[in-house]
Amino acid sequence: MRWVTLPGGETVPALGQGTWYMGENRGAAKREADALRLGIDLGMTLIDTAEMYANGGAETVVADAAAGQRDKLFIVSKVLPSNASRSGVAAACERSLKRLKTDRIDLYLLHWRGGHPLAETVGAFEDLKRHGKIRYWGVSNFDADDMAEVFALPGGSGCAADQVLYHPDSRGIEFDLLPWCDRRGVPVMAYSPLGHHVRRLLGSAALRAVAQRHGATPAQVALAWGMRQPNVISIPKAADAAHVRENAGAADLVLTEADLRAIDAAHPPPRRKQPLDLL
Repeated sequence: MRWVTLPGGETVPALGQGTWYMGENRGAAKREADALRLGIDLGMTLIDTAEMYANGGAETVVADAAAGQRDKLFIVSKVLPSNASRSGVAAACERSLKRLKTDRIDLYLLHWRGGHPLAETVGAFEDLKRHGKIRYWGVSNFDADDMAEVFALPGGSGCAADQVLYHPDSRGIEFDLLPWCDRRGVPVMAYSPLGHHVRRLLGSAALRAVAQRHGATPAQVALAWGMRQPNVISIPKAADAAHVRENAGAADLVLTEADLRAIDAAHPPPRRKQPLDLL
């Protein structure tokens, strides 16, 4: 397993687990929690969730998976922009803590930028840190200009991560956001690292050729490609054991320079600033 260092010096796995779309079907909840537990056993101890996912249902699935092993986990959750006022953040955090059945969230993110002033949100995050409700805070779906604005606020340099869309067909962050975060030691968390249209990305001839050379799968190549960046944490979702094991297999896959050139040729890096991709 590769590791990424947070601004405070703590390390977390570069390969974690996402939970978007989990918790939406009661009948699937046990299978989803079992999948997360298997991922934990395989070293993917960072789990990402959000109050938005299934209206808190994903957080309850995470709670089931975390039962009896909370201290080995690094749990990430997110507050909706509509709840990101000074008082709203505190109330939303309490609701998430209750659903997660824990006394702290390891990393708490603003899900995307909304109408509340960033200064209020940052102030609320810092309050939560002082009271031990969260250990770190960060943002999601913030471009380089947004990050600069956050860092200019009182307490803004405490931002510990930015979670954005990143995969071989969505590389705009490489032009400015990723270098900006690298210079400041702020990890980037890659959501949907296999793309929103998974079959389309995994049908890439370049990914398939690289996979064949390594005795791997295109999904494992795509995940390893994202994690080639030392400051990137990848959080793929898997709701069944086979996909969990496949994802875990990417943890130690190292791509060669020839592999990366082949992927660049089929999925070119950006040559100019691009609008931030969102899902």
